[in-house]
Amino acid sequence: MNAEAIGARALAEARPEVFWLDRPERPEPSPCLDTDLDADLVVVGGGFTGLWTALTAAEADPGRSIVVLEADTIAFGASGRNGGFCEASLTHGLENGVAHWPDEVDTLLRLGDGNLQGLLDVISRHGIDCSPEPTGALNVAVAPWQADSLADSATLHEVHGLSVTLLDAPSTRSEVDSPTYLGGIWHHDGVVMLDPARLAWGLRRAAESLGVRFFENTPARSIETVGGGGTTGVRIRTDAGSVAASRAVVATNAFHPPIRRIRRYIAPVYDHVLVTEPLSADQMAGIGWSNRQGLSDMGSQFHYYRLTSDDRILWGGW
Repeated sequence: MNAEAIGARALAEARPEVFWLDRPERPEPSPCLDTDLDADLVVVGGGFTGLWTALTAAEADPGRSIVVLEADTIAFGASGRNGGFCEASLTHGLENGVAHWPDEVDTLLRLGDGNLQGLLDVISRHGIDCSPEPTGALNVAVAPWQADSLADSATLHEVHGLSVTLLDAPSTRSEVDSPTYLGGIWHHDGVVMLDPARLAWGLRRAAESLGVRFFENTPARSIETVGGGGTTGVRIRTDAGSVAASRAVVATNAFHPPIRRIRRYIAPVYDHVLVTEPLSADQMAGIGWSNRQGLSDMGSQFHYYRLTSDDRILWGGW
């Protein structure tokens, strides 16, 4: 049997679903907006940015009227379609931060650590069941040129006060037993593995408990300034209604915002994900991976993989 036939057989029962969203506990969507409303704050977008904005605003001022508009359903976009690596880094890796912001990188590290701790505090305070695991991350070299850069990378992280362990090939395989690994760096801090969809749904429930109103399947079609005489606000129009508010936050991330002048600065990036069935105890023992780190290789077009809470392996990348 050739490789193509083996692959087809292995994937015969696979389903093209978004893994994190394919759950029986997925909440029913809120009704779409079909009237005109007034609010103190309107948030456009029901992903992590919009959810966190709404929750933070509600906690800061419980009397504030807050409305969230989501074009599809909560966590439909990137917030429900990622690997679940929750990282403190604000610069997509220390090397990138040093290259672009050498004078500010330590401040960015401190702010990123504060962000991650703030996220964990919210998860704890609101009892959000998203399976957070502070495992750290293991970056593995799968080509000689990648292995050659490991020592310099480890030194750079240590200079900036980050806890890492440099691993040779046998030490890397003692963590996760793959014959392709030539070495690695274990980043002990700054990475928490979690379930992104359950995090988003939990943030929604927390915000709703504080009075935030959600309207799903309600795309924002336009945004305009209203008022005058020293008192101005915004009006966001949808297909069947509108929201007039003192302030608006556009939290659409990769999707086109209703503000045309910023569209050219935003582009979506897609990757692929494949998830196995839950592994047996014997399969887990054969792999190792007892420390359950998030893994990624060091290629320019990298791949990442992780264990889920029920011991599936999720692969992703581009």
